[in-house]
Amino acid sequence: MPDFSLPSASRRSVLRGIGGAAVLGAGIPLLSACGGSGASSDPKTVTLGSKASDPVPKKAFADIYAGFKKDSGITVDVNTKDSNTFQEQINAYLQGTPDDVFTWFAGYRMQFFAAKGLATPIDDVWQTIGGNFPEAMKKLSKGEDGKYYFVPLYSYPWALFYRKSVFQQYGYEVPTTWDQLVALCKQMEKDKLVPIAFGDKDAWPALGTFDQINFRQNGYDFHVDLMAGKAAWTDAKVRKVFDLWTEILPYHQEGATGRTWQDAAQTLASKKAGMYLLGTFVAQQFTDKAALDDLDFFAFPEIDPAYGQDTVEAPTDGFMLSKSPKNKAGAVKLLEYLGTPAAEEIYLKSDPSVVAASTKASTDAYTALQKKAYEMISGAKSLTQFMDRDSRPDFTSTVMQPALQKFVRDPKGIDSLLSSIERQKKTIFASS
Repeated sequence: MPDFSLPSASRRSVLRGIGGAAVLGAGIPLLSACGGSGASSDPKTVTLGSKASDPVPKKAFADIYAGFKKDSGITVDVNTKDSNTFQEQINAYLQGTPDDVFTWFAGYRMQFFAAKGLATPIDDVWQTIGGNFPEAMKKLSKGEDGKYYFVPLYSYPWALFYRKSVFQQYGYEVPTTWDQLVALCKQMEKDKLVPIAFGDKDAWPALGTFDQINFRQNGYDFHVDLMAGKAAWTDAKVRKVFDLWTEILPYHQEGATGRTWQDAAQTLASKKAGMYLLGTFVAQQFTDKAALDDLDFFAFPEIDPAYGQDTVEAPTDGFMLSKSPKNKAGAVKLLEYLGTPAAEEIYLKSDPSVVAASTKASTDAYTALQKKAYEMISGAKSLTQFMDRDSRPDFTSTVMQPALQKFVRDPKGIDSLLSSIERQKKTIFASS
């Protein structure tokens, strides 16, 4: 079967250092540039800091860099650290002597470092690669100043997954509106199924549920403002999200805070649950080919017709140019290469758990799930990145994860919960 493993083992790693308070644990080697001396001044070498330490993405990236060397004659000197260490120490790393290019995330996390002057604008790169990407990807790659700072490589969507055979057996139809979703949950309960599989032991899956309801109810712009600390958690719009969530929470699998996402996925795999909200990496839990072929998904239903289903949550990984690259000309050539369909196709040969960010990359080798994921992302008006990427990770890890777990365990007292979130948000976002 295809390897639908996560792009990195620590997909939901806590980034504690982005706000300038990196926790450099005892015994953890400090993240520094290749050879510890900063970016390369050798015109035939570009240094690159990478968080891709897992075998699958590490090989996929190595294949890309080999292709680039074959095309350009330039060697990519890769400095790989495990994803946790890379993320925890990224702030200190970028303020020191970083590599020429580094792997990172689209959206808010990219904008944060761009605004601090720790990355170089790459509008010149986008003049070359712009035609390879849809508008939503272009929007994800810009800083708050409107300049480009990011080259996206791959992405994957969040959606509601289901078994085609289960829907066929019970005569279920894919819901496209909130009322249809609620009605389907009620029917599944009558049919002795768990309507929505749910595992929030690691505290991040619930963030995805909030995201879906918020941008369906309040739209992309409000969602982004809320994540960036610009809108208040005490706003009536946010309270409405929790009211809606409270309506469908009883149809979620009980005991969620004691269950991993993998165990929740097994409930769907064993046909004991009707639906499951997660990223496409859920497919890695379907080890039987027939079961994998039976897996399908649909976009989270419309809540407010004004926003429809035009926003898709699609975490996107790619590359940035550091503040003072020693081999800027070589780094620009590398970034231009990374923005080509050829580079993405090389990556996807080794890592089929994701889809290309470019609309020009070939989809011939895609599985049915990949093709559908690609269509969902490329057809979106707006793309979000998941709460822990669209907001400050120190806020999401220390405030939002425990708050949402508290809500999942007991959905009473929402107003006091939101007041607490807002108070803590003001403190955290006020810090540099």
